[in-house]
Amino acid sequence: MNGAEAMVRMLEAHGVRHIFGLCGDTTLPFYDALYRLDHKMQHILTRDERSAAYMADGYARVTSKVGVCEGPSGGGATYILPGLVEANESSVSILAITSDVSVKARGHYPLTELDQEGLMRPLTKWNTVINRSDMIPDLVRTAFRKMTTGRPGSAHLGLPIDVQRDEVDPDAVWADPSHGFFPAYPVGPDMIEIEKALEAIQSAFFPVVIVGGGILLAGGEAEFQTFVESLDIAVATTISGQGTISEAHPNCVGVVGSNGGVPATRDLVKKADLIVFIGCRAGSVTTELWRYPTKTTRIVHIDSDPEVISASYDTEVAVVSDARLALSAMNKLLADNPPAGAGFGGAEVVATQKKIKWDAFNALAASDDSPIKPERTVATLRKILDDEAIIVADPGTPCPYVSAYYEVRTTGRTLFSNRAHGALGYSLSAAMGAQIGRPDKKIVAMMGDGSFGFTCGELETVVRKNMPITFIVFSNSVYGWIKAGQKTGFDERYFSVDFNRTDHAAVANAFGVKSYSVEDPAQLESVLREAVNYGGPTLVDIISQPLQEAAAPVSEWIA
Repeated sequence: MNGAEAMVRMLEAHGVRHIFGLCGDTTLPFYDALYRLDHKMQHILTRDERSAAYMADGYARVTSKVGVCEGPSGGGATYILPGLVEANESSVSILAITSDVSVKARGHYPLTELDQEGLMRPLTKWNTVINRSDMIPDLVRTAFRKMTTGRPGSAHLGLPIDVQRDEVDPDAVWADPSHGFFPAYPVGPDMIEIEKALEAIQSAFFPVVIVGGGILLAGGEAEFQTFVESLDIAVATTISGQGTISEAHPNCVGVVGSNGGVPATRDLVKKADLIVFIGCRAGSVTTELWRYPTKTTRIVHIDSDPEVISASYDTEVAVVSDARLALSAMNKLLADNPPAGAGFGGAEVVATQKKIKWDAFNALAASDDSPIKPERTVATLRKILDDEAIIVADPGTPCPYVSAYYEVRTTGRTLFSNRAHGALGYSLSAAMGAQIGRPDKKIVAMMGDGSFGFTCGELETVVRKNMPITFIVFSNSVYGWIKAGQKTGFDERYFSVDFNRTDHAAVANAFGVKSYSVEDPAQLESVLREAVNYGGPTLVDIISQPLQEAAAPVSEWIA
């Protein structure tokens, strides 16, 4: 067995069934092994290594399986980086394998030589370059173990071409299948801290829970709903925490923070005398630069990563634990010692704030103005799509609107965006990974026209694989997020943010995607309905209100 064959068998042993990637000279032995060996994996050829990483990310988010991407040495290794850092900061387990020049050629100026280990070190949870073929099995096992245990993250393996050709002992090829999913081997809480946390919560006058993505990662949605209803406690989520609890639940106000939050949801946080962060880093977006909650608010923080606790707030009680296990422990204590009274009245307060939020939105969503308001598009999609559809949003125009106003009515990850670093060009590719991972779901990708320009070449892959994804482009000929910032923070000194309008439907049609253009709001519902129900890939180009003119739910733009 050579090194390339060992890599194939190690991936298969860890339960990998899909690999996203792009070929190169130094990858030839690995590709030959994939061709020759009888295995259970499917390789999806992409048109860009960055797209391969984003596909692996989207795949991992909807399956909780490790996403795997691969690319060649040199430029391929540099292109794959954005997806690795996004996944790592989002606690998503993806593995990138980049082939490399031969170990013997190092220092002799071979084409595509670079220090891959140094390049990847600050951007991944763990990475290495495999210098000997006999190290392949152990280092692959290490990569999967590091990615999936503790706080999940990304990993990278460099695979030199001569290492792919050298011999490996077949008996060394084995895997712990638990490391094919994340989080693996979750760790439970210290019960003394659980008791302290409940005591602190029950001593509050009006506590509010703010949840990040940790409960979703842990699969603790049912435990969380039990906890919420036992105390009638108010809940707000981050964008990453959407789907932890149905946003139609009477105790859930929806998203808070500077992106997707609105004054009505912020007011709920301002009412709280104690905040419970669960699976949430309490970062700048969630807290609007650490203003809501204030620095004097009492804090209980539950997270599997001890480093995020007390990073920004003086924490009264800290519980280091997998979110599901912590909630299960608290629920047991609450069941054994039911709280006196009717709870905190969270549902009643949430109802008031939600009415304010939805009244303001509905007025804009009913507008017949042209260009079409983003609120109209989001409301129409929510009307058309079933509750199980998966929405993937780019961080520009779509993200604040769908986060604030696309009501997630079920639990699980049915709406996500790349919130860690917010690079454009994410949603088109990540939606493809989501479709491979969950072919039973309708997948919708939403992007601005700036994002479309980053990654539209992958539409060829969509057509080649006949992926029935619906792509929606908010066409407004501007890098809208930046222009909106120039409007509110720089006295409308607009500089280098506008570009020419592209006929996105024509571009997509040239790739073979069934495409539509919409300018009239009266035609929006019928066109979207036809596109969503079509049996293959579709794209809807919507001539949209520019972001700097819109009432976007972004706190820094709201007076």
